[in-house]
Amino acid sequence: MAFRTYELRTAVTGTYLRYVALGDSQTEGMNDGDEVRGYRGWADRLAEHLAAAQPRLQYANLAVRGRVTGEVRAEQLPTALSLRPDLVTVLAGLNDLLRPRFDAIAVAGHLESMFEALTGAGARVVAFTLPDPGLLVPAARVLTKRAQDFNARVRVAAHRHGVTVVDLSVYPICTDPRLWSADRLHLNALGHTRLAAAVAHALGLPDSVDLWTDPLAPLRKPSMWRSAGVELRWAVSFVSPWLLRRALGKSSGDGRTAKRPTLAPAPRWPEPDPVR
Repeated sequence: MAFRTYELRTAVTGTYLRYVALGDSQTEGMNDGDEVRGYRGWADRLAEHLAAAQPRLQYANLAVRGRVTGEVRAEQLPTALSLRPDLVTVLAGLNDLLRPRFDAIAVAGHLESMFEALTGAGARVVAFTLPDPGLLVPAARVLTKRAQDFNARVRVAAHRHGVTVVDLSVYPICTDPRLWSADRLHLNALGHTRLAAAVAHALGLPDSVDLWTDPLAPLRKPSMWRSAGVELRWAVSFVSPWLLRRALGKSSGDGRTAKRPTLAPAPRWPEPDPVR
């Protein structure tokens, strides 16, 4: 009965006391920081925003880089449920999308199972669609239809379970290269800042606005030769090592565990960057 009262108070006040983030490297925070100082990322930034309204907020981040959606469900969902969160974010699917044998039905099924379990336990759940990879990487245009199929299934599953969706596929800013790291797989600090602002706005948090959707100043289009050189350097620096790991059956997350496996006060990073 106490838990039901707790849920009701959260729903009425719009504040949250226990936030748990599930997912892969994006939610872990790569590349907003580094391996020495640690990774901040959009989920940490969102926790800071939440804590400003509710200083008693407790936050756990169970995300681990390299995880596919089935692994997020198997490894992170049981822990998340044991923490009795009233707010959960679930961002997963990109690692599945990149696999040769991508199965949109299976991936969406894993997500829907998490939605059902978490909302059934009384949590407010936030999910995400994915930006079109083909707009970030010309060679990834073959993945556009996969992403569209995946996103459609996420929307349907989220609607079925009353899950809030941050629809990253419909805003041009989400594929602006200036929000992404050199590997084009991970957001940079500005990208993580914008994503945290997007979730805060979707939740209707105090001081949240839709400025995160504003475009950056126009970029001058590079020459064809410069573009070709950029693509070649990207392929050598990032695609080749990724393909080698796949061939060897290895993952960037091998041997890694969650950076914040238990509930604790929101981290105290320097002042959040402005949403530019």
